[in-house]
Amino acid sequence: MPSPDQAIVFAILAAMVVLFIWNRFRYDLVALLGLLVALACGVVPADKAFIGFSDQIVVIIASALVLSAAVGKSSLTGRMVRRVEPRLRSTSARVGALATAVTLLSTLMKNIGALAILLPVAIQVGRRSGTPASALLMPMAFGSLAGGLVTMIGTSPNIIVARIRGEITGEPFGMFDFTPVGVGIVVATLVYLPIAWRLLPRGRRDQASAPEVFEVAPYLSEAVLPAESPMANKTVAELEALGEGDVAVTAITREGGRRYIPAGHWTLFPDDLLTLRSEPRALKDFIAEAGLQLSGATKPPVKDLSTADVTLMEVVVMPESLLVGQSPQRLRLREAHGVNLLAISRRGEPVAARLSRVRFRAGDVLALQGDAGQMPETLRELGCLPLMDRSVGLGAPRKDILPFVLLALAMGAVAFNLLPVTVAFFAAAVLAVLLRILTLQEAYQAIDVPILVLLACLIPISDAVNTTGGAELIAGWLAKVAVTLPPTGAMALVLLAAMLLTPFLNNAATALIMAPIAASMASQLGLRPDPFLMAVAIGCASDFLTPIGHQCNTLVLGPGGYRFGDYWRLGLPLSLLIVVISTLLIPVFWPLR
Repeated sequence: MPSPDQAIVFAILAAMVVLFIWNRFRYDLVALLGLLVALACGVVPADKAFIGFSDQIVVIIASALVLSAAVGKSSLTGRMVRRVEPRLRSTSARVGALATAVTLLSTLMKNIGALAILLPVAIQVGRRSGTPASALLMPMAFGSLAGGLVTMIGTSPNIIVARIRGEITGEPFGMFDFTPVGVGIVVATLVYLPIAWRLLPRGRRDQASAPEVFEVAPYLSEAVLPAESPMANKTVAELEALGEGDVAVTAITREGGRRYIPAGHWTLFPDDLLTLRSEPRALKDFIAEAGLQLSGATKPPVKDLSTADVTLMEVVVMPESLLVGQSPQRLRLREAHGVNLLAISRRGEPVAARLSRVRFRAGDVLALQGDAGQMPETLRELGCLPLMDRSVGLGAPRKDILPFVLLALAMGAVAFNLLPVTVAFFAAAVLAVLLRILTLQEAYQAIDVPILVLLACLIPISDAVNTTGGAELIAGWLAKVAVTLPPTGAMALVLLAAMLLTPFLNNAATALIMAPIAASMASQLGLRPDPFLMAVAIGCASDFLTPIGHQCNTLVLGPGGYRFGDYWRLGLPLSLLIVVISTLLIPVFWPLR
C-alpha cells in the first residue's frame, strides 16, 4: 500500500492528468497549480520548489528553441524542395520527398520548428500539383516526430531522459547516443509513409486543390446586407439559391443584437448581419453577386491605409499562439494588431458562436486582412503561420547557411566533449542574435515560455515521486507483470506505457514521470537502465494516434482538413511498427544485461 506521502503525490499527478485531458486550462497553469498543491501538502519542500527554474533542461530547451528559430529564417530547405519538385510526378513521391525533408530537418532542430518551416512549402506543392493537403501534411507531421528521435536536441523527451540518465549513472546520454536506434526508426517511417498515406480518408472537399484565397472549407463568416443589395427584402431561400447549395445562412442578427436561426421564408432587411457557412470556392463569388459586405472588411485594418496596401492571407493558428482560448472581441484584433478577421474554418465541429465571440483553437484556419508590409511581423506576434510559400529571395545566402553552421558547431562541441551541452547551445543561441540572424525580440518570441514553466514545475514534482518512494512502488507493480515476460518484453511494456500516456500528457511531462519509474523497474529486474530509458524517450516521442498529444499533430489538423479519428488510421500501424523496430534495435545498441 502507498504511504501517505506517496498517496498525495499520486493524487496530485492523477488530478493533473485529468486536467490535462479536460483541456479547460492551459497546461502550464495546471503545472503551476500542481506545484502549489504539492507545496501546501508538504511533499515538495519549500527549498526545493523552484529548482526546476534553474535546471539545465530549461536552459537547453530555451537555447534549442532560439536556434530552431534561427534555422527557420533560412530559406535553404524550401529552395531544395522546390528544386526537386518537378521530378515528383506522383503523390507517393511528393509524400516521400516532403516527409524526408521535414524528418531530416527535425534531426537538427525542434520538430515543431521543422514542420512550421515546411508547412507553407507543402501547401504550395499541393496546390501546384493538385495533390490534396490531407495526403501530404499528416505524413509530414509524423516524419517530424520520427526525426526528433535521432539527436538529443530533436525533441524535449530526449533532453529530459538524458538528464535523468546522468542522475542515475553519473553520465548523461550524449548528443548522438540516440542516433543508432533513431535512424532505424526514421528509415522504417520513411518507407512506411509514402505507401500508407492511402489509409487517410479520401473524397472530402479539400482546401489545397485550388489557387483561390478562400480555400479552407467550410468557412464561418459574417456579412452585412446593405440597403443597395439586390437581395434586400428577398427571402433567405432566394439568397441561398445564389450559392447553389454551397452557402447557407445559419443565423441573422438584427434588432439591436438579437440573433435568430432563420427559416427559408424569412425576409431579409437592410443592415441585417448574416452568419454564413460556406464552401470557400463559392464564398467570394457569392459575396459579389449578392452585394454583401464581409463584416470587418468594411473598415480598414489600419487608419489611412490605402486599398493597394491591404492584403488578405490565410493563416493557421499555432498551438502556442496568443489567440488560443481568446475571442476576436477580447483581443481587439483591429485596434491592437491592425488586422481584420474575415472568416474562420474549424475542423471537427461546427462553429456556432458569433464570429466576434468565437474562442480560437490551435489548428483553426483564419482569413485575415491587414497591411501587406506589416503582416509578417503581425503574424509572428499573434503566433500564426501563413498558408503560403516563402519568398526564395528572403535573406542573403550567408544568412541562409550561417544558422546551420552555428548548429553544427554546437553539436560538434558536445559530441567531442569540448563543451557541456548547456554551454554549447546557450553560446550558439547568443551568437545567433549577435550575428543578426535573429533580432533580440525574435529570440524572446522563439522561447516557448509555457513549456519551460511546465518543465520547471514538474521537475520538483517528479523528484517527489522519487523521494517518497513512489517511483519504486509503481516500478514494483510493473515488475510483477514484467517478471513473466522476457527482458525485451519488459522493455516493450515500458515503451507501450509511455506511448499510451503521452497523448494525454505533454510528452515532456510523460518523460519526467516515466523515466524514473522505468529506471527503477530495470533495477528491480536486475537489468541495465539504459535500454529502458531509451524506450521511454521513443514512447514519449511516438504520439501518432491523436491530434492533441503533440504540437506537430495539432498544427496540421486545420490545414489538412483532418478529423480526430483520422490520426489513428495512419498512426496505429506506424506505432506498432515502431514498437517492433525499437524492441529489435534497442538491445543491440544498449544491451539489457
